[in-house]
Amino acid sequence: MHSGELARLARVTVRALRHYHQVGVLPEPERRTNGYRSYDVHDLIRVLRIKRLASLGVPLERMPQLLDDAASDGGGLLDELDAELAAQIQRLTEQRELIARLRIHDAPPDVPPELAPFIAIFAAAGISPDLAKIDRDQSVLLAHLVGEEGLPSLANLYQRISAFTVVPAVTDIVARFDRLGPGSTEEEISALVDSFVDVFGPILEDFTDGSEPYDLTGSATLFDEYTEDVLNEQQRSTLARLVAAFDT
Repeated sequence: MHSGELARLARVTVRALRHYHQVGVLPEPERRTNGYRSYDVHDLIRVLRIKRLASLGVPLERMPQLLDDAASDGGGLLDELDAELAAQIQRLTEQRELIARLRIHDAPPDVPPELAPFIAIFAAAGISPDLAKIDRDQSVLLAHLVGEEGLPSLANLYQRISAFTVVPAVTDIVARFDRLGPGSTEEEISALVDSFVDVFGPILEDFTDGSEPYDLTGSATLFDEYTEDVLNEQQRSTLARLVAAFDT
């Protein structure tokens, strides 16, 4: 039989047969005088065995030993495959759990699940889409910088900021910050800085008390680079004054 017939009988593609030849799991038969390969029932059986092994997850490069060694029962390989599948199932289960947590809070899929509930609270509080995006972007960056070890501490900070007794004040500060622009007065900016220090000061003192399991030294330049692109001059100036206020 020619390659098309073999492919049809084995329910594979001719391209698959060529690939089997290339990786060495299916020996290439001699060609007829007309240049076509000539296959027989033994080739068909081998292709069916290849398909069966592939359905179990056996890599093509591991197949020759199983296909050619009649004494090999593949017990050790089956144990390896079973362990790999168990690990995959565990990973998929964890992924589904993460997706479920994000769905509960209607959170974007690109934010850390640990922070999703708190990001969702402020998104629902009515902050502008631009500031919501900035909050999300900076949360993603901050979560990466603190790492897995520091994420519980960061989540605790977000939890305190999003407490129902604090959210109204935080939402007000965010709205005032969002309105900053060329027409903002020194009085407005100073009042905003004072409000920020009053609300966030006690929380940030606990967050940066030296017991946190991470080091953000040198990370300020990353946030400066980010805010340079997304905030206006008055907003950047206000942030600089806030940093100075907390450094004193």
